[in-house]
Amino acid sequence: MTIAERHYKLLMAGVDQFGGNNEIEPVLEAYRMGVREHGEAFMRERFEQSAVRLLKNMFRLGLFENPYLDPEKSAQIVGNPEFMQEGYEAQLKSIVMLKNKNGVLPRERMSKVYIPKRFMAAGKDWFGNPTPERLEHPVNLAVVSKYFEVVDNPDEADFGLAFISTPKSGTGYSQQDEERGGNGYVPLSLQYKPYTAEHAREVSLAGEPCENGPLNRSYKGKTVTPQNTTDLNMVLETKEMMKGKPVIVSMLLTNPTVVGEFEAEVDAIMAHFGVQDQAIMEMLTGEAEPSGLLPMQMPAHMRTVEEQFEDVAFDMECHVDSENHAYDFAFGLNWNGIIDDERTRKYRKVR
Repeated sequence: MTIAERHYKLLMAGVDQFGGNNEIEPVLEAYRMGVREHGEAFMRERFEQSAVRLLKNMFRLGLFENPYLDPEKSAQIVGNPEFMQEGYEAQLKSIVMLKNKNGVLPRERMSKVYIPKRFMAAGKDWFGNPTPERLEHPVNLAVVSKYFEVVDNPDEADFGLAFISTPKSGTGYSQQDEERGGNGYVPLSLQYKPYTAEHAREVSLAGEPCENGPLNRSYKGKTVTPQNTTDLNMVLETKEMMKGKPVIVSMLLTNPTVVGEFEAEVDAIMAHFGVQDQAIMEMLTGEAEPSGLLPMQMPAHMRTVEEQFEDVAFDMECHVDSENHAYDFAFGLNWNGIIDDERTRKYRKVR
């Protein structure tokens, strides 16, 4: 199909809005196709149907008939202690404990903890703006100090606590690759080590059949190094410095992650999706019990990521840890072991 024919098919299927599309002509041509097939009145009604559905959401927010805020009413809502408490409890419920070897968690309150600084190499944010390199504590030490005694010498610590995040490998596009004669498309990686896409498609599913646009977006054979590849080094170095004492990892997840690069070397893993430092501390000390479940599969390696089907659920090979636990969808631990409740019985796929 032509681009206009695809737009027409989508409109007839009920699509109201095309995201990331700045070209008006295919939409207008799709309209004209509909006029030829169904008549002017039909297509005008179809477009107005979309307009009503899109505008209704805006009117429901009161953006048109009442655009001004009432400061007194806002003060009752914003920062409301009851609402804040509900939000905090939701944070606690979202934390997923992936590993707890030999019941190393929870830790005794005010025990000594060593927290390594985290290095982030220079890079670019999502919008392409440069970000400087930095070496800093990844957590508010004032908050940590309310729960543990923070020490600078790992020999004095009772356990190590490393804070990492999902590998940040960019946006999948590289201006430098295009300038070197490539198509501009590079891998997105879920592992910390440099990744070469040996098992990617020879020919991409998507392409750009427009002037000067690459029809094949394949990135097979190309290599990418995550900006935070040093997160892996930090965890492994902490393991060495602790000399057999427990090492715990707090991991911020924005994507599934190949944890096989470090999992066997650590004793516990807490995964979260962006919570307050206090919530993590309460979980580590046992003042709250983990109850979150993985909302995604954690891949065993990048090959299974590349070879999975985009439209088929549960088709990745999941990581299996040193405790023989598969990090599959709806997996999570509490203090008694693997969580088994009405949620897991409903959502966990039976193998």
